[in-house]
Amino acid sequence: MSQPPETARRAPAWLQPLLARLDTARIEDFTQLRTPEHGGRESAVLVLLGEGETGPDVLILQRAATLRNHAGQPAFPGGAADPEDADAAATALREANEEVGLDVGSVTLLTELPRLWIPVSDFVVTPVLAWWHAPHPVHAREPAEVAHVARLPIVELVDPENRMQVRHPSGWIGPAFSVRGMLVWGFTAGVLSGLLDMGGWSRPWSHNRVIDLPPTEATPAPSAGTDDVDESAMR
Repeated sequence: MSQPPETARRAPAWLQPLLARLDTARIEDFTQLRTPEHGGRESAVLVLLGEGETGPDVLILQRAATLRNHAGQPAFPGGAADPEDADAAATALREANEEVGLDVGSVTLLTELPRLWIPVSDFVVTPVLAWWHAPHPVHAREPAEVAHVARLPIVELVDPENRMQVRHPSGWIGPAFSVRGMLVWGFTAGVLSGLLDMGGWSRPWSHNRVIDLPPTEATPAPSAGTDDVDESAMR
């Protein structure tokens, strides 16, 4: 899914460098894990970029601690595809509406990123990039699934003081962000890190700053079940 050129041109100036770069986006820009040609549960997430009081931001939710998969982790809105979903964008928008009450009419769809694999849950995820042209209040509609919703400013995500790598008890190491009480890591941090680089927003930060993942965050590692994943597994 790519929107016509006139749709992209209506996006704000700060989004244009990212949109131009995404024409050549590869799986390797976000992860070192190969997406299997067959198998995996199809799913989609909505990478929703808007503009608030502090400039561009991204919508992130924190999953409830009681969920079976990815409990307690910050994530993009999204989930598994339903048979009735026409495509990945339909899945992402439906899930965002169900999870945080997003008005789908407030969103301009832009493009799909490469399909990415999450081994621990065997999801094959299509990140759907969108511009939130008419932001509105959102909230956790299902507390059993979503604990918290926030718009994280890009300026805070790229602050070197808020960037680090985390080490999972399994030994997996990957990028992370500590912003507004959220520790964003794993799949979500890998996608964010790639987009910040491609949008020209990233600032130099110390990749040598590695912290152990807090026990409350230590769900199975993104590289669980694989033999060929190194320290850059999710980036």
